[in-house]
Amino acid sequence: MKISPKVREFLCLTAHPQGCRKNVEDQITYVKKHSGVENGPKKVLVIGSSTGYGLASRITAAFGCGADTLGVMFERPAAGKRTATAGWYNTAAFEQAAAREGLYAKTVNADAFSREVKDQVIQLIKKDFGKVDAVIYSLAAPRRTTEDGTVYQSVLKTTGEDFTNKNLNLKDNTISEKTIEAATEEEVKATVKVMGGEDWKAWIQALTDADAIEKGAVTFAYSYIGPKLTYPIYFEGTIGAAKKHLHKTAGEINEEFSKDGIKAYISVNKGLVTQASSAIPIVPLYMAVLYRVMKEKGLHEGCIEQIVRLFSEKAVFGQAKTDEQGLIRLDDWELRPEVQEEVERRWEKVCTENVQEYSDIDGYWDDFYQMFGFRMDGVDYEEDLDPSVDIPSISGQE
Repeated sequence: MKISPKVREFLCLTAHPQGCRKNVEDQITYVKKHSGVENGPKKVLVIGSSTGYGLASRITAAFGCGADTLGVMFERPAAGKRTATAGWYNTAAFEQAAAREGLYAKTVNADAFSREVKDQVIQLIKKDFGKVDAVIYSLAAPRRTTEDGTVYQSVLKTTGEDFTNKNLNLKDNTISEKTIEAATEEEVKATVKVMGGEDWKAWIQALTDADAIEKGAVTFAYSYIGPKLTYPIYFEGTIGAAKKHLHKTAGEINEEFSKDGIKAYISVNKGLVTQASSAIPIVPLYMAVLYRVMKEKGLHEGCIEQIVRLFSEKAVFGQAKTDEQGLIRLDDWELRPEVQEEVERRWEKVCTENVQEYSDIDGYWDDFYQMFGFRMDGVDYEEDLDPSVDIPSISGQE
């Protein structure tokens, strides 16, 4: 069948297997060309390994460090004429590329929040690795079911009081004002439960209890702070509350597992088009303006460029380069004064009539579609394809 994009607001309901393969192959090529990682990890667990920063981390660990990798994802295979998710196709392409180079790559496809999946992953580690020396936590999920059966749903809202600002309507690229409601206290707590650091710490505890993580191992999670322009919806919003909890958890891991020499870090990354960021009101317009400014200044990076810089320049596997708060700052180029001053100048002027002039709206949409394997150079989108792609290593519930 011919596979075309079917977009509903910030979601694409289809994915292209050959386009996703090309996306993965392009990232592998970049890593091989640019990655210069010394003393990199060799046995890596990536929790949230199938898209965005998690996928880029798995690719960089494997093809930049020669690491064997075990991934955890929650993706859907194809069924009849319904395509698989992009993460499924990405993982199939990654595992095939790893196999060609003799690298171990297996993936558990199930709910990473559950205790059963932690036990299953630990069994695989004990059987195939012995122990892991790095744990990358890159989980982005809308809800979480805890061990007592309680379901927590995250929300993307501001806190304190309602917030109104410019917003990009993803249906037609028009710009209007949007008001985001303030979250209730219960909604904030639920978002922290889903997106905070509790599950990250639970993974480290489970691995340590099972003697499945090396002494002196490194673990890190990804965060975003952003500029003051987006503070009300991000840093000071519900998602920001969750990220602050994530930051606090890094300190708790360092303290509670110090006897094992485990080092936990937060990498604060730049703003990018991801499946998660596309869903946050007001943020897509900021991204489009930011893209144009950073590209004009020769500073733009995507997920793979960011993670290669993390591994090779920020020395996360040696003496990590952190700020006074102990955070690794990969958003350092985004937050340069000359970048943010220009973003703010354009933000004041951008409207529906001049969105092409003041923002990189085309670049935003290219990145959006490429997440799902579309708009990739060198891919024949007229080709008839079978959407079913097997991943032989997959275990867990589909």
